[in-house]
Amino acid sequence: MGSSQSNRKENLDLNGEVNFDHFQILRAIGKGSFGKVCIVQKRDTKKMYAMKYMNKAMCIRKDAVRNVLREQEILQALEHPFLVNLWFTFQDEEDMFMVVDLLLGGDLRYHILQGVKFDAERVKLYLCEITLALDYLRTHLIIHRDIKPDNILLDEDGHVHITDFNIATIVKANVYGTSMSGTKPYMAPEIFQTATDDCKGYSYPVDWWSLGVCAYEMLRTKRPYDIHANSSIADIQHLFSTNTVHYPSTWNPSLTDLIRQLLSVDPRERISDLESLSKHPFMADVDWDVVFSMEIKPSFVPPKDHLNCDPTFELEEMIIEAKPLHKKKKRLAKQSSRAKDSKEIDEEMQGTLDTLSAEFRVYNRERCSNHHELRHSQELFNTPTKTISNADSSVEREDDSLPQEHEQLDT
Repeated sequence: MGSSQSNRKENLDLNGEVNFDHFQILRAIGKGSFGKVCIVQKRDTKKMYAMKYMNKAMCIRKDAVRNVLREQEILQALEHPFLVNLWFTFQDEEDMFMVVDLLLGGDLRYHILQGVKFDAERVKLYLCEITLALDYLRTHLIIHRDIKPDNILLDEDGHVHITDFNIATIVKANVYGTSMSGTKPYMAPEIFQTATDDCKGYSYPVDWWSLGVCAYEMLRTKRPYDIHANSSIADIQHLFSTNTVHYPSTWNPSLTDLIRQLLSVDPRERISDLESLSKHPFMADVDWDVVFSMEIKPSFVPPKDHLNCDPTFELEEMIIEAKPLHKKKKRLAKQSSRAKDSKEIDEEMQGTLDTLSAEFRVYNRERCSNHHELRHSQELFNTPTKTISNADSSVEREDDSLPQEHEQLDT
């Protein structure tokens, strides 16, 4: 057995295109719609990363192929201190893999559920860091559309980073988003209005509404509106038009005013850019260069004596998961030996799998020192949009045929 492992390492070409064998799988730390997230170590550099893997067949069955391909293309064109940055992508017969920054501080949802107290100064730093990330995304014409505690990760020092671009979209000047995308409790009013044709569409301010909901939830451990996955659009719109958000009298008045402006139902009155937020009295003492360089020490540093995630993820991977990642090599070898006799995959599915395999490109940020691939990825942002004529005016909208319309529901 030891000899077999030794021979496999000797045959490993670490100078070739990055692939599954270039990483050692350590443990599972999270899960998504189509697979899990594992801690991995790259064999040549010994650097640690998080690796997300997505089952191809499941992505096809859930009509999410375009989402995955769009996320890959977007992440290849981005690099920012307050994002979870992409390092490698590759695939095998079963799965697509995205290897990203490893952040071991857990997500904000985990810490909220652990009863961690969020004071005003801590929330203020988070707001500043996320604002810088949202401003950066805007310069790249990107709306994230799923800002929520689950998608805000902490590093070991306590700084925050935005992750999960699975339903992100790209817009241009005078272009609106029109699909029903997001997680209901964090979705801005104009997204629901668009769904009922009460407005032309939505744009960057939807992410700032979501940020306001997150800030409120951190401070009060509950959201400003009682919205759940099964809440109807009509009920949600009624809430927005009739309910008044309660702000505790113990809050700093300038903090209250800032969150109130982030939660403005009218996106035209909402704080929705870095310049507006930086001019608010609550942010008067912020040195944005110092924030960007991460020189401010967060008041909360995640515990380092344990992983800040649900411990059942690894148990599920090892015991419950039908196709555990650590047994992939042996499983794929068996599948390959009986591939000719297999009738499990119909022709249509196989055709889609072949197309997906061709379009999911290998990516290696380590080899992008001259940013050739980065520039290639940024061609994505020059993709033409389609024009839809309205009775009142002609307005460009994002292509609603993209599967990023799929709703991400959360209780």
